[in-house]
Amino acid sequence: MMLKKILFICVAVFFIAIYFDKLHPRLFQEKIKEIDKIVVKKEQRMLSLFNNGNHIKSYSISLGRNPKAHKTKEGDGKTPEGIYFIDWKHPNSSYHKAIRISYPNAMDKIQAIKAGKEPGGDIMVHGMPNCFGWLSPLLIRTDWTEGCIAVSNTAIEEIASSIKIGTKIVIEP
Repeated sequence: MMLKKILFICVAVFFIAIYFDKLHPRLFQEKIKEIDKIVVKKEQRMLSLFNNGNHIKSYSISLGRNPKAHKTKEGDGKTPEGIYFIDWKHPNSSYHKAIRISYPNAMDKIQAIKAGKEPGGDIMVHGMPNCFGWLSPLLIRTDWTEGCIAVSNTAIEEIASSIKIGTKIVIEP
């Protein structure tokens, strides 16, 4: 009898995890018109979407594990600061959708070379790790990425569906 209860609980937890990881984000996302600018305010842990200068929506974010200051080298755990563009939508990310930021730009590369370091790369705006979307309420309160900008799975569904390659992203301190 106890084994049946444990099995039932495990199966229930599995289906709840799948629901919050895959189904919930798609069912509850808002349809957002096309955006032309993303603004990230690191200190406030906020990502905002704009269209023609009009604020559309904002989301709470998590940053790199060492979020203060601009990213200067690979492995520093910092999230870059500056003006970038969305340059790729990742089709098979380890996270619930991912869109790449054009870091490093030419200035980032020059600064890294002068310092004798590699600038790093593959900085993304992404959702939660695959199969862990249900942890979003906890993960969004801490800085846990390697320099990326993490949002909830519902948020990345909305963001990814409303941007185009070339969308400007401004990352402020």
